[in-house]
Amino acid sequence: ERRPTRRTLRRPKPPPSMRPVARTGRPTRPTPRRVTPARSRAVAARALRNVDAPAALLFDCDGVLVDTERDGHRPAFNQAFKEAGLDHEWGVDLYGELLEIGGGKERMAAYFARHPDTAPWGTVKDENARKELVAGLHKRKTDIFMAAVEAGSMPLRPGVARLVAEAMDAGVPVAICSTSNERAVSTIVRVLLGDRVAAAIPVFAGDAVPAKKPAPDIYLLAADSLGVDPGRCVVVEDSEIGLAAARAAGMRCVVTRSAYTQAEAFAGADAVFDCIGEKGEERFSLDDVSTPGSFWLAPATPRAA
Repeated sequence: ERRPTRRTLRRPKPPPSMRPVARTGRPTRPTPRRVTPARSRAVAARALRNVDAPAALLFDCDGVLVDTERDGHRPAFNQAFKEAGLDHEWGVDLYGELLEIGGGKERMAAYFARHPDTAPWGTVKDENARKELVAGLHKRKTDIFMAAVEAGSMPLRPGVARLVAEAMDAGVPVAICSTSNERAVSTIVRVLLGDRVAAAIPVFAGDAVPAKKPAPDIYLLAADSLGVDPGRCVVVEDSEIGLAAARAAGMRCVVTRSAYTQAEAFAGADAVFDCIGEKGEERFSLDDVSTPGSFWLAPATPRAA
């Protein structure tokens, strides 16, 4: 009778790291873990920036996209006053003071209130009539301003088009958040950045929110509309009231100083520059405002409830 053949089951070989080591009579020591120097860790972290790009890149308009205030809005206000027969003219220094008030209509109302005995407040006493008068002046001022933009008399600030293109190419949403008139802001974007870019960039401006900067409302509206976390948004601003709005929204903020904000302290900004900078002269790029980036290694502090 033939006996069945016994099969020998072979155990699989363990990986090299688990194989027994020949004894040498001395206790084996674990291989020490290599400690990466801090500088190397920072370089390695920076290599990962592309996966942690901002959830959205939000730009202010006046002073950030274009240095419009001194040579754009101010002359347009003065022309509107002149056409309405009002004896008011905003000089360069006075307009710099008025910029501490967010919003063109609010700026006019506050200025007229300082001169209650002079037209138009000296002659128009009804509050509703005053609001209509200010709205009419602001509409005419916007028309004058937009004509100047259409004529190409105010160029983009250095690096704006480059940074917008970097964000769009990386799939990072871009939006404009301004206290200026929505029609004026949209015209600036269309004329100076082109129709293709304008079609892809939403504008949150003017009376879209009841509270203007330094309130955070316009930035929170943008984050909500884009469906992104405010703490992962990066704002580019040029003024302290804009910086305060971004910070109140719980967002990162990089400042590019403009003609009227050279002397402002910007104590709460993540970084401050004279401009964004064209290629070859960049002050910062999209990678720099990613997490981790050149300015921060951790996410933004959550907004207080």
